[in-house]
Amino acid sequence: MLPIFASHRQGRLLHQVITIDDSISADRALRLIRRGSTLHWEGDFQNAKQLLAALGRRLPAPSGGTFHDQRRHQAERVRVLNSLLVPLIDHRITLRRAPDVRTACREAYGAPDGERWVPLRELLGVIGAHQLRLRGVFVPALGERIHPHYSVFAPTRSEYADLVADCPLPTGNTAFDIGTGTGLLAAILSRRGLRRVVATDNNPRAIACARENLQRLQVNATIVETDLFPPGRADLIVCNPPWIPVPPTTLLDQAVYDADGRMLRAFLGTVREHLEPGGEVWLILSDLAERLELRERGELLEMFRAGGLQVAGRADVVPRHRRARDGETTSLWRLRSTGFVSTIGG
Repeated sequence: MLPIFASHRQGRLLHQVITIDDSISADRALRLIRRGSTLHWEGDFQNAKQLLAALGRRLPAPSGGTFHDQRRHQAERVRVLNSLLVPLIDHRITLRRAPDVRTACREAYGAPDGERWVPLRELLGVIGAHQLRLRGVFVPALGERIHPHYSVFAPTRSEYADLVADCPLPTGNTAFDIGTGTGLLAAILSRRGLRRVVATDNNPRAIACARENLQRLQVNATIVETDLFPPGRADLIVCNPPWIPVPPTTLLDQAVYDADGRMLRAFLGTVREHLEPGGEVWLILSDLAERLELRERGELLEMFRAGGLQVAGRADVVPRHRRARDGETTSLWRLRSTGFVSTIGG
């Protein structure tokens, strides 16, 4: 019998574990889950995928309500779908017609560690992340492919890269890329001619990902694992923080969700201390939080003022990705230390 733990993230003891196989119907499986059971699959792997898809079709899509209502609905959907588990032994799926997922699991979970049960939905995400890492994401602003690692934000919505590639550079030769993720913006800054680029992140996965991408692209940049800023000052400081100010619920949420906008507030509250005189801060931010009524535009402008910053300019772009909301805008805010320029409208 395998240990009764759901995944590397949850680490929670499961109760009411029921072993099922190809003979179960989707309706019965859904009833069992809604009664509090966790389903341990011992049938054919491809049939397990079909069951998962059938469960998804039986869960109604959210209609109306607030952002928080929709998020609660989505959380319940995830809970139900994550209740179908498959066995892994040293990163091997011990089911009929199962693919070889050892490399994908090593990338996501680390070294093999014996036996575990993993939600099939999560495992399919791990496989998809591995495939995306292999093929990469072509970024037009860079003219190259970026290869994201598992749980590191993939530049599939790359309009922010266009903004950084097109915005006029301030005077100077030093740039910091704060929260670098895949290293994409550091690569763009280096390719634009900045002689010293320092990329930072506090996520070890992102550090490994950025290092691999920048080496592949032959970009000369320093990578530092730290919370926000490296030592010293820069002529240009760029940051593309999470844009939804609510707590993340999974590892994969952390690039998008940030409780109360903590990273944004910490960045704007201290960035002036790391800026060379006459330098610029480039803050790349979607206005989705404002459209969802999670933050008002006035709050953002007040954060600028509180951090001793004022707006030198702003460039906007409409996101092209399929999940963009109607009217959503991504902006690159050019900020300077108070006293260098006159404040313009936000």
